[in-house]
Amino acid sequence: MKITIHPKKLEGEVIVPPSKSLSHRAILAAGLASGRSVISNVLFSKDILATIQAMRACGATIEQKEDSLIVYGGKVKRAFSELDANESGSTIRFMIPIAMVCGEKMKFTGQNHLIHRPLDTYYEIFDKIGMHYNHPTDAYLPLEVEGALLPGIYEIRGDISSQFITGLLYALPLLDGDSRLIITTPLESKGYVDLTLDILSKYGIAIEHKDYQEFIIKGNQEYRPYDYVIEGDYSQSAFFLVANCLGANIKLKAMNIQSFQGDKKIINDLKSFNADIHIDGDTIECFPCDTYGTIIDFSQSPDLGPALTVLGSLSHGVTTFTNASRLRIKECDRITCMREELTKMGAYIEEFENGMTIKGVARLTGAVVDSHNDHRVAMALAMASLKTDGDITILNAECVSKSFPHFWHIFETLGGNISYEE
Repeated sequence: MKITIHPKKLEGEVIVPPSKSLSHRAILAAGLASGRSVISNVLFSKDILATIQAMRACGATIEQKEDSLIVYGGKVKRAFSELDANESGSTIRFMIPIAMVCGEKMKFTGQNHLIHRPLDTYYEIFDKIGMHYNHPTDAYLPLEVEGALLPGIYEIRGDISSQFITGLLYALPLLDGDSRLIITTPLESKGYVDLTLDILSKYGIAIEHKDYQEFIIKGNQEYRPYDYVIEGDYSQSAFFLVANCLGANIKLKAMNIQSFQGDKKIINDLKSFNADIHIDGDTIECFPCDTYGTIIDFSQSPDLGPALTVLGSLSHGVTTFTNASRLRIKECDRITCMREELTKMGAYIEEFENGMTIKGVARLTGAVVDSHNDHRVAMALAMASLKTDGDITILNAECVSKSFPHFWHIFETLGGNISYEE
């Protein structure tokens, strides 16, 4: 599907969608807990549906309601021989160690760009413990693994993806023996690890750590049922907050200012651009303003990259992104792809290995741009319409279903003018 946005001012209120990161983690924990858990305020995006089905493949019984889940969890077992993560990097990286707790042969599959997203961290672990695995020479998926995850000492780089760390933090407490997880380089995306530890504690799992460099994990722990309400997603709020900086008037509701979400960093990032942000209870507002170039470190918040690239392109002066190499291994290479698409619209962006430099312009021009099948790229380009002369046509616009299925509907309820074409 392609859409054409005819630029108009956006205004109104948005109940921010529930956190995808927390939704994944709650479903995993509930699926491992012996008994009944209820997870409320769930948005059934493609990624979340992938995790639901993955936990079913590992033995959980999950009932899907309108906006909630009833989960009957328990011991990991192979209910299905194949686990399909669709396009969800979180699902595949979380589920591989969890599925291997039962020690049975399992086939992991995925779709589109996911088959090329790195899994080397797990391959190194498999080699170390002698676990048999097989995958195509030109891709990471499908992956066939046979053998049991063993307690012991695991070493993982902290600058690749915290998803590998989370997967092991979920699985290792279930093993018959204690384990240690040692982080061999400075930990990036620490906020995501905090989310993991917080959810694990709610479901009865205790993990100690030494300044995030070493995690001490007792074996033979048991997950306990827990009813959990998913809070609003800061990574999704970023698009609307950036739109406000560019001239929109949108109030964001259902936000938790005490959240452990790493992408809450969007508030400080926008302030560094000179944004005027007001917080009142669970409501966040950001008012139209002149924004100025700044330096943003993405080591802890790679999902904010596309939205802030748009803001940097429309800010006075020069913006520099640093420590952003992990933007290159998301649904697409978000550094190259954002440069390519915004350049079509008149932006001045120079990329380097782990970041970019952006020279701001007053306004962009309409163009035909491609989402590269990346939900965050599509939503970021949509918000660029606030300061674009002429229409923006976005190819592969349906990709927003990965995390925010009703995004285009919300865009229209805020006053956005969209033409659709299959």
